[in-house]
Amino acid sequence: MKNSEASCDIVYLTQLYTPEPTFKGNRFAKGLSDAGYNVEVVTGFPNYPGGRIYDGYKMRAIRTRIEDGLKVVRLATYPSHNRSAVRRIASYLSFAISSFSYLLIRRRPQLIYVFYPSLTAGLAAVAVKWIRRVPVVVDIPDLWPDSLGTAGMMRNTQMIGIVDWLCGLLYRHVDHIVVLSPGFRLALIERGVPAEKISLIYAWAEESGSSENTSVTFPAPSLFDPKHTFTLLFAGNMGAMQRLDSVLDAAKSLAAERSDIGIYLMGGGVDVERLKARVAEDGIGNVRFLPRVPLHEVQDILRQAGALLVHLARDPLFAKTVPSKTQAYLYAGRPILMAVEGNAADLVAKGGAGIVVEPENPQALAEAILRLADMGVEGRDEMGARARAFYDRELTFRHGLDATIGIIERFRRRSRDEIRRIT
Repeated sequence: MKNSEASCDIVYLTQLYTPEPTFKGNRFAKGLSDAGYNVEVVTGFPNYPGGRIYDGYKMRAIRTRIEDGLKVVRLATYPSHNRSAVRRIASYLSFAISSFSYLLIRRRPQLIYVFYPSLTAGLAAVAVKWIRRVPVVVDIPDLWPDSLGTAGMMRNTQMIGIVDWLCGLLYRHVDHIVVLSPGFRLALIERGVPAEKISLIYAWAEESGSSENTSVTFPAPSLFDPKHTFTLLFAGNMGAMQRLDSVLDAAKSLAAERSDIGIYLMGGGVDVERLKARVAEDGIGNVRFLPRVPLHEVQDILRQAGALLVHLARDPLFAKTVPSKTQAYLYAGRPILMAVEGNAADLVAKGGAGIVVEPENPQALAEAILRLADMGVEGRDEMGARARAFYDRELTFRHGLDATIGIIERFRRRSRDEIRRIT
């Protein structure tokens, strides 16, 4: 899709960018470029999640290169992603300062599109807007300050109050806000943001490029124990927010009566070693741990599982969001066991894509696992086919990109007219 009119000069401002694991990285920026926009990515030097600069990169004040056909400007930041709130804030602020400084001297763009972390980078863009009269769209993947408290990153109520005030400042002064769930949209409206200023664009999966439905049965690979004729796979981060002890409790209750059921936990996170120790100590023999795998390999593994698990703590924030693994699971074309309340559960129910249960309820989890196991291969494949069909119908990258382009077009002509008046 190419725009017939003159190209729009867009700065895509994001602290995390390819090769870092981030939802809207190179593919998103390339999609905008392929649509006819002149896109310049302004980001930091890659260091997430370890907090160390990736091999092949060297921190400097500014580095500009063409990466995969896009102009990418990398700016110096303080690299830190550990549990220290002070260090994380320092990392966010350093990018806000460096990006603000750069955007003051760069040729005035027609639009600044901001993605993650939404607050500090967004405030830098708002400051540039005030000085240079540039429209700003901010894309919010996390609802601040709610997510800070839930993740345990910030517990000081005064600091949370300050962040809340800054969020209000951001929401008032940006031109448009993109959110990834209906719950986020409603939360912002309740905080006084006009409804017409907010657009809902769901996240999408890391698509392989094939449009074929992939909900077919694969032979169990070596990473699944052959004695497990039904496998439930959790893939992703294992931390406090996932509350995976409930999953271990459910597995323990099933272990004695159903040796054919295997529960697999794949990925990394701060809770991995503790969970492994508990499995060993309690002798939970039907649980296996799989290591983190490269992103391009994840879909192949998801498709080989009998069903896929999403589990989060029972928390009001999680009822308002849709975990990104939801779309990845739908795209994989396998049944989903959704132990999350609210928006994510609504998606699975709407697509007829799985079973929804109350989070942190081991008994309900165990009963749902038995239902899926007893459904048989044919029943699970039918449910998986519905999951993939729903994804293809409503949640693809193309859907999300077209919706984003629609927002950009709202501001393009206004910005061009302002530039003509200035010059």
